[in-house]
Amino acid sequence: MIRLGVPSKGRLMEQTFDWFAERGVRLSRSGSDREYAGRVEGAQGVALVLLSAGEIPRELAAGRIELGVTGTDLVREKLAGWSSDLVELAPMGFGHADLILAVPDCWRDCVDLDDFAAIARDFRSEHGFRLRIATKYHRLVRAWLSAQEVADYQLVDSQGATEGTVANQTAEAIADITSSGETLRANNLRILDEPPILRSQATLFANRGAVGPALERFAAQLGLEMPDTPAPQEAAQG
Repeated sequence: MIRLGVPSKGRLMEQTFDWFAERGVRLSRSGSDREYAGRVEGAQGVALVLLSAGEIPRELAAGRIELGVTGTDLVREKLAGWSSDLVELAPMGFGHADLILAVPDCWRDCVDLDDFAAIARDFRSEHGFRLRIATKYHRLVRAWLSAQEVADYQLVDSQGATEGTVANQTAEAIADITSSGETLRANNLRILDEPPILRSQATLFANRGAVGPALERFAAQLGLEMPDTPAPQEAAQG
């Protein structure tokens, strides 16, 4: 049995259902919106599991589901060395969002990351502690800033409305997912003139250890070609 994990609510669930329906596989809830089981029509040996998008990466990596739809940002944030556990089958063309670094709009002299690094150095000298960046994406942001040789900062955890942390004076900058930038502008924040930390979208992933004839048949039914799946040790090095 192939267990397919799909986001359990909202626009992401609806778009996922539409994506599969366009390929001849109908997904639906078994009952009310409070139930987390579902039905699959048009494919043999596939069971639908409804989960939060944030749960799907770990459930995939643990092998409790064989296929899952979630954002590339969540996979790369939650799973270190994700490619040793998962195979990326298909970007799905929706759920687009960028992980960005944003600063207060009043920082007129802060245009790019070089400006930000200089401000961070001055901030530490003036205030005696590192400039705070509020984010839910500690792994991705830390790796990106390290690659850019930015050191004078600290990440503070944000599990709520990240855009409000600057106004609430719990952070000086934020790193968060955005699709339109409207919420940032409404909170007087501005994205640095840099490429995003990560461009994300909804993606169909498979557990690497589950790849076999059944999964390959289902992928072919969806019009997908299963990519080469090297051994986990090789994937981790890639």
